[in-house]
Amino acid sequence: MDLPRAGGGPFMTYVMEPPRTYDPPRAETGLPLRGSREIQGDIIAGAKKDHVQLVFLKFENDRLARIWLRRLRPRIATTRQVAAFNAEFSRARKQSGGDDPKALNAVWRVVSFTYPGLKLLAGRDPFPSVPPGSTQEAFKQGPAARAAMLGDTGQCAPEHWLFGNGTGQPVHAVLTVSADRPQDLRVALTEEREEAVRHKVVIVFEQDGATLEGTRRGKEHFGFKDGISEPAILGFDPPDPDRPEHKKGSPGTRIIPAGEIVIGYERDDGRRTDLPDWARNGSFQVVRRLAQDVPGWWAQVAARLNDLKRAEAVPPEATTEWLAARLVGRWRSGTPVSKCPHADTPSDAEAWSDNDISYRADPEGEITPLFSHLRKTSPRDGLLLNPTDKETVPEKGGLDGRRIMRRGIPYGQPFDPAGSAGNGPDAPRGLVFVCYQADLVRQFEFIQKDWVEDPDFPMRSPDPGRDPLVGTATDVSFQGRQVRFEQFVRTEGAVYAFSPSLSTIELLADGKLDGGGQDGDRILTAPFTLRPTDEPVSTAKAKLVMRQDGDLAVLDERDQVRWDSGVPGGGGVRATFQEDGDIVIFTAGDRPVWKSRTTGNPHAKLIVLTDGNVMIRAADGTVVWQTNTAH
Repeated sequence: MDLPRAGGGPFMTYVMEPPRTYDPPRAETGLPLRGSREIQGDIIAGAKKDHVQLVFLKFENDRLARIWLRRLRPRIATTRQVAAFNAEFSRARKQSGGDDPKALNAVWRVVSFTYPGLKLLAGRDPFPSVPPGSTQEAFKQGPAARAAMLGDTGQCAPEHWLFGNGTGQPVHAVLTVSADRPQDLRVALTEEREEAVRHKVVIVFEQDGATLEGTRRGKEHFGFKDGISEPAILGFDPPDPDRPEHKKGSPGTRIIPAGEIVIGYERDDGRRTDLPDWARNGSFQVVRRLAQDVPGWWAQVAARLNDLKRAEAVPPEATTEWLAARLVGRWRSGTPVSKCPHADTPSDAEAWSDNDISYRADPEGEITPLFSHLRKTSPRDGLLLNPTDKETVPEKGGLDGRRIMRRGIPYGQPFDPAGSAGNGPDAPRGLVFVCYQADLVRQFEFIQKDWVEDPDFPMRSPDPGRDPLVGTATDVSFQGRQVRFEQFVRTEGAVYAFSPSLSTIELLADGKLDGGGQDGDRILTAPFTLRPTDEPVSTAKAKLVMRQDGDLAVLDERDQVRWDSGVPGGGGVRATFQEDGDIVIFTAGDRPVWKSRTTGNPHAKLIVLTDGNVMIRAADGTVVWQTNTAH
């Protein structure tokens, strides 16, 4: 489960003047993704605001839908904008002693499209080739068709959903609008609703979300601190000098390859994606409305504690909070049970280390149970699949490829028996679960099916049980006893969508997904990196390749060199097409050894043509560099 922190987030028009002091790092710093104008702002930078509205849309007319999208395009937030705002917000917050800077406010918009939505806008099948078991297949089928596999049965079955059930109004797009202030969100939503009406875009459903207030701030409705376990991203987050696999200033936050979240970049297993070029700089989005029965869940925890006490299976001083913390893996404050097994430590003095968790010394779950929500959704360094295994599953090359980027937010009023009807036990409340990943099957679906919903993960006798926080009803193995937990989190809607790059949004607005060139041309958007271990970028008559000797070259269909950069042996380890329009070859120490000298061309495209030529085309269509290798 996941909550946003206040203050970060994508925005299209700053409510205040945009910060002028932040200069996003260039590729030489090793953080090229911070300056991306292609990746939508919520994916890796995080559109984390206190007030959010997800608007589920249906297109009535494909031509008008493309006009709507073309008009929306300038309002979509980019990673560059979000990263700049978040950095300024963090600095201002530190200077104020931890208080949110009231003068810094923003409104962000991001958009994603379902399979039918992409098909309608593009005028053709966006994924004509759908390998069995692939993320394309999952995306094309959608979550309603895969509900049984994901545990969405019974009261969670699609026939009870409010959106995305496959039988009601189809969802073609999800527009997410988020703001620091509710009045700014209202103004932005009024504009978007008017735009929708004008272009015959039907609002199928609207889902609100808001950070809980007061002592509940930063927590989900069950009362536990949330949103502190997301991975960091290589090329976006700075590494710790002493622990380079972890984010600087965030102990325990592992840096994973960008390709696990954003399509077209290096992945944990080193494999290249089989998705089309237009998917580059995009990400698959999962949206789920998860209703939470707060009083029911806590009453159940109290009842199970009494059962355990009668059986003398827990210490006599154990409280309901003690047992609940073991179901979650954290205390309410966010303190991990692995660090403080006996009591909560609600002080914020070490909140920065709440994600610094290790299970290596607890492989059998004696402190943090194997069925706890934290271990089920992210086993970290303590996963022994079988009790006889001698080594835990490695995070790098093993578990990092399962990570997802969560961007959820609570909806509804907190449960309060003394409050109004909106605070009552039957009032709607829960979590809007949102996550991004490069592969729906290997990431979200694997976590949900093979970890959360598998009672025999990890394999033990007796079974550890399903996740008792968000999974279906289960018996868990606790302190040598089988303890029954019923389900108190219900799925009430779900959508699979795709969040494309800004360039692909432009293509969709023009009714195409072919990259805008002749059939077979390969059109690359920045930032794009080519390494000696990567496959060439190929067309019928050209292969753009980074060779082992550090030279960038263009080969023809007979693998003969038609052009090269002329720096063999110069120590080059990667060639990067940067957002300023320049191609640069870097050494392992990030020293440039060759440049195309085409800087000053933001939004340029690097194109490998079917006729054998390779060129850089500026945003206005002008060719600013080429290899002259057409033949």
